[in-house]
Amino acid sequence: MPPVEHAPSPGTRALWLRRLPILVILAAALAGAILLRDTLSFEALARHREALLAFRDANYLMTVLGFVAVYIGIVALSLPGGTVATLAGGFLFGLFPGVLYNITGATIGAIAIFLAARSGFGDRFALKLQSAGGAAGRLMAGIRENEWSVLFLMRLIPAVPFFLANLIPAFTGTRLSTYAATTVLGIIPAALVFTSVGAGLGEVFARGETPDLGILFTPPVLLPILGLAVLAALPMVVKAVRRGS
Repeated sequence: MPPVEHAPSPGTRALWLRRLPILVILAAALAGAILLRDTLSFEALARHREALLAFRDANYLMTVLGFVAVYIGIVALSLPGGTVATLAGGFLFGLFPGVLYNITGATIGAIAIFLAARSGFGDRFALKLQSAGGAAGRLMAGIRENEWSVLFLMRLIPAVPFFLANLIPAFTGTRLSTYAATTVLGIIPAALVFTSVGAGLGEVFARGETPDLGILFTPPVLLPILGLAVLAALPMVVKAVRRGS
């Protein structure tokens, strides 16, 4: 007698449907790292700069919408080329409103991957990560205890890769409003710097050079960012001092 095959239960199907978006994102991230490394690059931007500028001049609104959509896709699918996209925003639209388009695309993309991760794995996966301990567990505990400070610092000082900074808060019960607010505020300084560099790419292209992204680590830029980081960390320091007293 042949074995009886059991159809997946409705609960199992619903679980996999919830996980489908984040699984697609993970697959796209892997494929993008392999296939798009040379496509979303500074060299590609340099090669196509005249065509991009001509299209922008003829179809400004469509260029804006297309640019923001591409930026959202890069962030949401964790594709390579986020820095190049930020430079392109400055190159095509100037520091302002280019920085607004960059921040909008980055924020919406980050929210998309946050929602996909939270829907796909939820609280059960969060408990597994926390019980496993290690760096992820400590970071999750830190987020829960000092949510605004830790999330803002994760964006302001990118010691944690942007991809993980989008995922980890989804496993800690962070509210969407808090996640979105800290994302916007935290990425503003770097977005301003890189968009400004992008706005000057015309001269860089004319000289046949590549942009100097080390500007982020020069004192006029780095010191204000570190000052913001100190202010963001201050509530955590005060809590630690009060517990120790």
